[in-house]
Amino acid sequence: KVARAIRLAQEDRLEKPFTLEYPCHDENEQRWFQARVVSMGPDQAGYVLVEHQSITNQKKDQLERLATEERFQKIFESHSAVMLLIEPESGRLLDANFAAEKFYGYSRNLLKKMSIQEINLLSPEEIGKRREEALAKTVECFIFPHRLANGEVRNVEVYSSPIPIDGRHLLFSIVHDITERMEIENERERLISAIEQAAECIVITDKEGSIQYVNPVFEKTTGYSREEVIGQNPRVLKSGRHDGPFYEKLWETISSGETWTGRMVNKRKDGAFYTEEASISPVYNSSGEISSFVAVKRDITQELALEEQLHQSQKMEAVGRLAGGVAHDFNNMLQTILGYSEMGLEGISPSHPLHLSLSEIHTAAERSADLTRQLLAFARKQTISPKILDLNDAVADTLKMLGRLIGEDIHLIWKPAHKLPPISMDPVQIHQILANLTVNARDAISDGGTIHIESSAVSLSEEDCEANRNMRPGEYVTLKLTDDGVGMDSETLDRIFEPFFTTKAQGEGTGLGLATVYGIVKQNEGYIEVDSKPGLGTTFQIFLPCLDKQIEGERGAKAKPPLLKGSERILLVEDEQVVLDLGVRLLKKLGYHVIATRDPREAIRLLQDPSLSIDLLMTDVVMPEMSGRDLFERVREIRPEIKCLFMSGYTADVITHHGILEEGI
Repeated sequence: KVARAIRLAQEDRLEKPFTLEYPCHDENEQRWFQARVVSMGPDQAGYVLVEHQSITNQKKDQLERLATEERFQKIFESHSAVMLLIEPESGRLLDANFAAEKFYGYSRNLLKKMSIQEINLLSPEEIGKRREEALAKTVECFIFPHRLANGEVRNVEVYSSPIPIDGRHLLFSIVHDITERMEIENERERLISAIEQAAECIVITDKEGSIQYVNPVFEKTTGYSREEVIGQNPRVLKSGRHDGPFYEKLWETISSGETWTGRMVNKRKDGAFYTEEASISPVYNSSGEISSFVAVKRDITQELALEEQLHQSQKMEAVGRLAGGVAHDFNNMLQTILGYSEMGLEGISPSHPLHLSLSEIHTAAERSADLTRQLLAFARKQTISPKILDLNDAVADTLKMLGRLIGEDIHLIWKPAHKLPPISMDPVQIHQILANLTVNARDAISDGGTIHIESSAVSLSEEDCEANRNMRPGEYVTLKLTDDGVGMDSETLDRIFEPFFTTKAQGEGTGLGLATVYGIVKQNEGYIEVDSKPGLGTTFQIFLPCLDKQIEGERGAKAKPPLLKGSERILLVEDEQVVLDLGVRLLKKLGYHVIATRDPREAIRLLQDPSLSIDLLMTDVVMPEMSGRDLFERVREIRPEIKCLFMSGYTADVITHHGILEEGI
């Protein structure tokens, strides 16, 4: 072939250069050569340019590249991973392997006629940007949504990089279906987010009990940061309130595969104790073995405090009802004792042998009457006459009396606030509160001390009232009394407002002083708080609601009419025979004409007789057949002009509204 080309060139008949590649191997080496024949043209007829060079290295590279491409093609077609060859400028699919055919649901021939834009759900602009990034090798891994032939959309992770093929760079892409993995990751993120944002405290430990995870509520509840407790044992929270068997039983329960539920007292980082309700469960791995434990806990410290407040309030309410009922029955007996002892004393001279005995009876009955008044105050059943007043003025009026109560060895300091808003309250009750609290403080102080009394105005918000479920937001004036006495322990504090509870020696107190204060405060829709510790004294703080409007003028108390004798006709109605007999004797002694009956219906029948002249109806309030209030309403229908005088030792909620006299009564 070379010789023929040379002859043609010599004859100037070689139209174009002739090139020939041929092997020339020996036993030790494979070699390739290239021969090239070029005609020199008509000017140099007969002359021929012949080039001959070794192309062994180029040929070896070419053969190796062809072998590589062949191996690549075999791997490309047979690999289980989805593989695509993409033309980077247009996005056309140049090739796709069998795994791609299986994954996308299109045949390989159809895939080779498609572009990546027909599979990728991103916009063409976005897809073009991603191809540029892959071609420039600035990004190698992408996550795309790809649509399959059946319309299903799968999330895929694509590793794409440029490779040279036939002198140009194509994008070689390996596609992994990560739909399930993303769903698992999303589920994991949802679970982590839920745990992180849960209102409960969540702790995860390994099977040995070392803390592996805590959520933010744990940090807020305990005061420990996550970094401080990871790797620690939960005993870092141990309070010492539970014994060894308690924790042994807990560990035995969860180690056996069961869930432990219960309450435990733990200790915060600052040393404060708190109670939590916990549920601790084992967590199993894929082999069915316990791999960790998870504890879900809730701080119920405040909840327990509120429950205790409610329990205490209900207990005090029950005791109050009992005390009020006892006081009512006791008053009926005392009326008889006081009445007859007074009549007996009036009928004999002081020198009479019975005068001293009757006087002792009368004195004892009066002391008993004081007890019933205190019981009624605690039960919030005493009848009061509230007035619009300035708390500072009411306190100032009692200071001299308080000084006599505490003696000269105790210093009394009064710190009034400036311009308190007015309150509506019976001033006598202010005196009762201060007298009882001051006496209580005096008895707690030994060898001289100080009692501080101060007033202030406060505004309670919803947040302020969260710790005490009985308190309501609003404007209040406060009365605070502080002593530097011996103080009280927590057990005593829990019972100080119970009637007849006292820490004093027998005969030194009735146990009704603080109960009376409690009842008065509650009757006036107020609140009382106590703070005391052994050796650190005691502080009582009372919150009294302010009036909704400014003072328009204080209502003065009506002057009591003098006790005069008369001759009018009185209809007396009382279901207790001994009280009825006493009333008849007392009224007749004062000169009145008395018609008496134990039956309200009999009283109505008598008043229906127009010939019977009655100037005044006197009736008991609480009677079994008909209340005194109902009797008066019936009587007014018959005789609208008649006057009525109610009498009772238990008037609350009958002629009064919550113990406050109604207008006109």
